[in-house]
Amino acid sequence: MIKKSSIQDVAKRAGVSIATVSRSFQYPDRVARKTRELVTAAAQELNYAPNAQARSLRTSKTSLVVTLLPEIGNPFFSDVIRGAERVAKQHGYSLLLGDTQNGAEYEERYGDMVSSRQVDGMLTMIGRVPPIRTEGRLPVVNTCEPINDPDISSVTIDNVAAFREGVSYLIALGHEHIAFIGGQSKSTLAREQGYKDAFAASGLTIRPKLIQAGEFSIEAGHRAANLILSHGIPVTAFACCSDELAIGAMQAVKESGRSVPRDVSVLGFDDIAFSKYTDPPLSTVAQPRDQMGSEAMMMLIQLMNDRTLPPRTLSLRTQLVIRGTTGAPPD
Repeated sequence: MIKKSSIQDVAKRAGVSIATVSRSFQYPDRVARKTRELVTAAAQELNYAPNAQARSLRTSKTSLVVTLLPEIGNPFFSDVIRGAERVAKQHGYSLLLGDTQNGAEYEERYGDMVSSRQVDGMLTMIGRVPPIRTEGRLPVVNTCEPINDPDISSVTIDNVAAFREGVSYLIALGHEHIAFIGGQSKSTLAREQGYKDAFAASGLTIRPKLIQAGEFSIEAGHRAANLILSHGIPVTAFACCSDELAIGAMQAVKESGRSVPRDVSVLGFDDIAFSKYTDPPLSTVAQPRDQMGSEAMMMLIQLMNDRTLPPRTLSLRTQLVIRGTTGAPPD
């Protein structure tokens, strides 16, 4: 038979007194957050949750929020996380980062953390919500990627309008042969629509071979640009769905013997920190990344405190940032 854990076992595992364990379960507001987290973690590890104390454990506030992102190595998310963490700390919460690697299995594991109340809520940056079992509205807020769920509050941008502005700027410079490089995401689909809208408004013809998509990475941008350049179709500009893709495209252009922006202009999207220090500095569409994180976290905290709040969407403004990688096409 498996020995049932006792309150003494929990106290020993957490390194606190038995009285502190009891108080953490019955009166969590009277215990320091870090101590309460130690007790809760120890109790969960030992599967200790008897009777009235079990009910207290299940309903107590953990002051933890899990944040889902598709790729922790993507520099775009660093400022979003920084903004979210700043607001979380101001309100007594800590962030757990969940790198899903775009895998459903990982997403479901993090969803189970909400279902089992190991965390109080979830901030998702992947444009979808894993299965969660809970009463009432889900304590979840979405940002970064568009989400097709009217029951989930979201902080976003107008991807179509933002990319249309960037491509329209290239067209105004005189470019007619503009290639599009995207990633695998809902935001890419929206940005591709903005690309097509800008072409339609200017009466230009879209060439399907100038449209490529892969993952959001420098390597993918390099591959896509090389493929586009290999078609032999005149290309005077690349409009890329991320700065990483744009950096890869710049390298491909230079390797082909062309110059940026004298021969080929390159436009990115996001305005990550690296974009200011490329050679030449990258023109891009800036997303308000810190604000996206802070607004989304504030929205989540409000929802966790009042699960009756109706869902809402906040759309933030982008900004076209012109630097050294864009100019008029060659004569």
